[in-house]
Amino acid sequence: MTRHARNCTAGAVYTYHEKKKDAESSGFGTSSRRLGKDSVKSFDCCSLTLQPCRNPVITKDGYLFDKEAILTYVITKKKDYTRKMKEYERQVKEDQEEQAEKTNNETKKQLDKFISIEKNIVSSKISNASEDIPSTSGAISNVSLGKRKELPSFWVPSQTPSAKKARIEKPDSKVYCPMSGRPLKVRDLIDVKFTLVKDPSDKKSLIAKENRYMCAVTHDILSNAVPCAVLKTTGDVVTMECVEKIIKKDMIHPLSNEKLAETDIIPLQRGGTGFSTTNDNLQAKEARPALQC
Repeated sequence: MTRHARNCTAGAVYTYHEKKKDAESSGFGTSSRRLGKDSVKSFDCCSLTLQPCRNPVITKDGYLFDKEAILTYVITKKKDYTRKMKEYERQVKEDQEEQAEKTNNETKKQLDKFISIEKNIVSSKISNASEDIPSTSGAISNVSLGKRKELPSFWVPSQTPSAKKARIEKPDSKVYCPMSGRPLKVRDLIDVKFTLVKDPSDKKSLIAKENRYMCAVTHDILSNAVPCAVLKTTGDVVTMECVEKIIKKDMIHPLSNEKLAETDIIPLQRGGTGFSTTNDNLQAKEARPALQC
């Protein structure tokens, strides 16, 4: 067989390369691409706004937020809970009214039946037994046994069954962290104090600077590639190397001489560097319709 050209369509097999090429050009099939350094937030950016924090606060799990953004998030969630709770209470009230009405109707039905029996003490024999006794034939009609009025008809609008209203579950009053999914309380937020890099020759604004902050103890430049931690007592940000080599020796704060516990050292969650050794998820996937061949 002679050698074909690159874009030859005479092949009898739809190859993987052709399928992948057609999927990319047509917009079908799940596409994945590797995230670069510019696709992830910096370590000093808010997890909600993805912008540098003006008033940074941190949770117990180490997620950094801007104070205004996280408070707005908590207030929004509480308002949403109040709205859902009102709808749930309205539903409970309607259920109680419906149950009470059903009970009253059942009581009235039994009372009417009792009165009718008392009026007709001597009952007559049933003249037409065919309506109550099912036929002995193999097939039982849906119209027999007086079920004609019970079965709805999809052709008559008045007898068409209607869908029931969706049930509302009781809302949860807790506010959960948008990053960790754990319960979040405003009083548990810890103020963070970054130490600015003092470089008189750098006249750029704080946001435009590449090296903005440094370790409060060792003055090492902080970045996504440098693991950091927040000291809960003062809110100072230090490197994990400083924690391991200096702080954990005697568990005393180097700046304030306060006694520290293990819970006072909160590792700061990093945004990402673009390297697989730092990040867990570097692949971004977009689910699209499959290409049918």
